[in-house]
Amino acid sequence: MPTIQTLLMFATAALALAVIPGPTMLLALSNGMGGGLRRAAWGIGGATLGSAAVISVVAIGLGSLMLASAWLFDAVRTVGVLYLLWLAVQLWRSPVADVQATLAQVPGREVQGRAAFTRSLTVALSNPKALLFFAAFLPQFVDSVQALAPQYALLGALFVTIDALVMVAYALAGRQAVRWLSQAGLRWLHRGCAVGMGLLALLLASYRRHAA
Repeated sequence: MPTIQTLLMFATAALALAVIPGPTMLLALSNGMGGGLRRAAWGIGGATLGSAAVISVVAIGLGSLMLASAWLFDAVRTVGVLYLLWLAVQLWRSPVADVQATLAQVPGREVQGRAAFTRSLTVALSNPKALLFFAAFLPQFVDSVQALAPQYALLGALFVTIDALVMVAYALAGRQAVRWLSQAGLRWLHRGCAVGMGLLALLLASYRRHAA
């Protein structure tokens, strides 16, 4: 199993990576603004499940397959880019919820929560850059002499936990924004998330050229 020093180094690197705004973090912020902590929790659950699935794929070696297969990478990349662009448009066009309605327990919250879960899960699974990153990142902390599966399980669980906690912080920030900002301020913050999502889509679209 990894040593305490290895785990601390991994946790530090994982935290540094998690705090950088990515698609799932922007969704957590948006969910916190538009639906409160309950919807955000559904979204965090979806993103966490997606990250766990990606790490599992890396653990069984499919990350290397994608790295070697240009057409497979292109296919997943295209789906990811189109989905992020679609989300950017939806976030830009969606109305900002009234403050009191956002903080209240409104009917249909569970349905909205399931939609947030699906949306975050799809984002996490349709990002080939994350898959390739895990394929390059996780093995640096794995001892090839020891059994690999328990190490991947431990490191994956640690990463997912840190990532989920950071998403909670983003969701809390979104909820506080609802309390502190005016409707105009919320609208611009919401559209800022949309712009960020669009920029991430463009970065993902250009990643293939850099990787080639």
